[in-house]
Amino acid sequence: MAEEKEREKSQVIEDEAPEKDEKEACEQQPQDAETGEPAAEGGEADEAAKLSAELDTLKATIEKMQKDYLLLMAEFDNFRKRTLREKADLIKNGNENCMKAILPVIDDFERGLAAVEESNDLNGVKEGMNLIYNKFKSFLEQNGVKEIPTKDADFDTEYHEAVTTFPAPDPAQKGKVIDTVQKGYTLNDKVIRFAKVVVGE
Repeated sequence: MAEEKEREKSQVIEDEAPEKDEKEACEQQPQDAETGEPAAEGGEADEAAKLSAELDTLKATIEKMQKDYLLLMAEFDNFRKRTLREKADLIKNGNENCMKAILPVIDDFERGLAAVEESNDLNGVKEGMNLIYNKFKSFLEQNGVKEIPTKDADFDTEYHEAVTTFPAPDPAQKGKVIDTVQKGYTLNDKVIRFAKVVVGE
């Protein structure tokens, strides 16, 4: 009889042990006040705060980049307008210096014409006209304008325009320029007017 009671007591102790262990485990794990779920760990809260701070930083960076972009676009638009305006002014007034340099030549022509009316010295008038011509020719050369050579030159379609052909008086003149109808000129080595010539055949 005593042995039977001892077995029952031992069985009760064994049945109570799991309940006690479960209760202790529940007491050791903190519970959320509202949901009854285990409370979030402190590490997760720190990670969320870190991500939130990074997001705020990215938003501020994007906002600054947008402002910088708008400012850059405005500056580029102003630069484009200014460049177009300067280009238009250059096209309009680009030959100003050239025109200023021609004015003294015009002055010389006017003085020469006045001298012709007051003088009967033909040689003096001729000498004056040669001076004006040479001065003007020198001005053209200083500005890159050069006369295309034609005398005894081989006919070259790059520089010459044949207005007609003529029997060459000498076989050596065949294919060469034997007369010039109108002089040609280059500007900085670019043809601005072809020389009109007669070619020997």
